[in-house]
Amino acid sequence: MADHKRASAAMVVAGALTALLVAAPATTALSAEGDMEKCYGIAKAGQNDCAAGEGTTCQGTSTVDGQKNAWILVPAGLCEKLVGGSLEES
Repeated sequence: MADHKRASAAMVVAGALTALLVAAPATTALSAEGDMEKCYGIAKAGQNDCAAGEGTTCQGTSTVDGQKNAWILVPAGLCEKLVGGSLEES
């Protein structure tokens, strides 16, 4: 049952991120202005941004969904609203 809940949470996060990317096509402009932040613990396996911590080398090298040391860039203020999201590596 716990795996089912984890899978459901991962699907919710993936859906939220997809909606965010569709609704905010100016992500690169936000990044240039510094309005982005690293959000740990929400990336799908193989979908992290660079430097995911020990055991990974760079982008796309996380091995499990929600890996606690893997991050992706999200608009500032969004991370802590996402299930499993953290501004710090754990």
